[in-house]
Amino acid sequence: MSADSHTLQSGDKRRNYDNLQSIPFISKFKAHIELIAALFSGLLILVTWTLSDHLSTSVWVTLHLFAFAIGGYAKAKEGITETIRTKKLNVEMLMILAAIGSVIIGYWTEGAILIFIFALSGALETYSMNQSSKAISSLMELQPEEALLISNGQEMITSVSELQMGDHIIVRAGERIPADGTIIKGATAIDESAITGESMPVNKYNSNEVYAGTVALDGSITVQITTKPNETLFQKIIKLVQTAQDEKSPSQLFIERFESKYVNIVLIVVAIMMFLPYLAFGWTLSESVYRAMVLLVVASPCALVASITPATLSAISNSAKRGVLFKGGVHVENLSHIKAIAFDKTGTLTNGKPVVTAAHFDLNQNAETIIDIVGTIENESTHPLAQAIANYGADKLQERSNIEVIDMKNVSGNGVTAVVDSKRWTIGKADFVGKEDAARFQSGIGTTLAEQGNTVVYAKIEDTIVAVFALKDTVRQTSKDAISQLKEHGIHTIMLTGDNELTAKAVAEEAGLDQYIANCLPQEKVEHVKRLRKEYDNIAMVGDGINDAPALASANVGIAMGEGTDVALETADVVLIKNDLAKITDAIKLSSRMNRIVKQNVIFSLSVIFILILSNYFQVLDLPLGVIGHEGSTILVILNGLRLLR
Repeated sequence: MSADSHTLQSGDKRRNYDNLQSIPFISKFKAHIELIAALFSGLLILVTWTLSDHLSTSVWVTLHLFAFAIGGYAKAKEGITETIRTKKLNVEMLMILAAIGSVIIGYWTEGAILIFIFALSGALETYSMNQSSKAISSLMELQPEEALLISNGQEMITSVSELQMGDHIIVRAGERIPADGTIIKGATAIDESAITGESMPVNKYNSNEVYAGTVALDGSITVQITTKPNETLFQKIIKLVQTAQDEKSPSQLFIERFESKYVNIVLIVVAIMMFLPYLAFGWTLSESVYRAMVLLVVASPCALVASITPATLSAISNSAKRGVLFKGGVHVENLSHIKAIAFDKTGTLTNGKPVVTAAHFDLNQNAETIIDIVGTIENESTHPLAQAIANYGADKLQERSNIEVIDMKNVSGNGVTAVVDSKRWTIGKADFVGKEDAARFQSGIGTTLAEQGNTVVYAKIEDTIVAVFALKDTVRQTSKDAISQLKEHGIHTIMLTGDNELTAKAVAEEAGLDQYIANCLPQEKVEHVKRLRKEYDNIAMVGDGINDAPALASANVGIAMGEGTDVALETADVVLIKNDLAKITDAIKLSSRMNRIVKQNVIFSLSVIFILILSNYFQVLDLPLGVIGHEGSTILVILNGLRLLR
């Protein structure tokens, strides 16, 4: 599947459908055709066998030839084309030769049954590929083609592909949102299951982000477009799943390399088998040739080849539906092998935005008045700490006073000053408001708050400190749950952060981490990841920022938060769409389950081949049983792999 998808919008949507192997139509159509051909071939064989006593030889032969042609056409074409392209023999060619060999020695019905079951397993494999592609096709079906644009005060329907950043669109209740943006008017509950896999609607208001492909359930909203139509989160998901289905796991690559050599060995052994028993062990020539043909059937590695791909693609599809995107089978396979996980702090373990965790006020002052004035002053600053204090004020007060702020000044790296009611307010760190005064305020409460990992902001009227605010980037509850689950699985957890020792220690203790490393620059994160790889062999790195990208690339498995930077998303091997670290545990379980199923399939397929070859050598296995045993095992391993779709 091509990872080179274009914009899936408007008229381009259909063309790009075709570029993606026309998933919803052609792939299904192919699977249905293969299944119908296989079943019709089987029906012809059954009719011929039932009426064999009443058919002339020519009709009997003709019906068998039709069964061969109808059931074997697709696989024969695939095998011959692939052999010509790669100049290497493959499993399909073995089946063709086995069927021809069966006819040569007079076993027409057995050869036809071989083709029938081989065609049936091929149709089943196509179906499994189809199922794995549903993660893309279902998303593509959710992509709106038109949007209601507000232009010069007028509403007009336009193609989504023509939307520009900054445009305003209206989304009514029940409609899908056509592009990523920010709500500037209205409120609604949004079904984000198509993006995050979560079934519970999320309430969205002014300034909240919304994503293409999600549904506004119960209210109309006006959205300002913030992302180009071909760069939405929706588009990134499609591209990531495409890439994942193209990349192959180490096991799959090994099987593919093994297949060609194995086929050549089988053909050489079959050639020897045709004459060696006749010349050395006193078998008849017909028995030698017959046993060689049985060997050709039972030694074919069809089940072995089908042991991995359906399972891998099913696992990728399953995880995509649940908000975890793998960029390839190799990463699904590797994830269950990790022994340690390193986490970035800000935006990964924490929410990425500071909030006021505590506030203390001069007992001689009115606390609500201080909150009101400080919140109003800070609201005029764009600094994250100022915005956190402004939000705190908005949450604490039912009504805000009409406060006039005069001579507002930002002092970079320190805080702000402003005049309210002819009094000078100074808001900022201890050095800015007066270190000695800050140390004396309420017996040094600010120092205690700082030791707990908080950033401390003081508020001062003229020469008197009247309040202290403690702010912290809070740890997500999902992070705590995820860390707990990972430790239960015996995985060592480490935090790599650029923050100071005090903050790092406080966050690590709150999150329940095994270890933390503070004051890390981006290049130092890479060095720590490399050291951890030597110590634990297999490690994962989780991050969301540009500074995390080198470390993500250095880990065995790089995991990016879905709301992270483009660089982090591009570098990572796995993406958590909803920023939910608990999904990592689910992904590890799925990886373990996939590896277990692949191991079951490989052991089972090799065991069946060994038993069938041995039975053939001791002349206790006939061609019909060989056909059923060989092709039956292929169907079973495919069905076993498809269990991962659940």
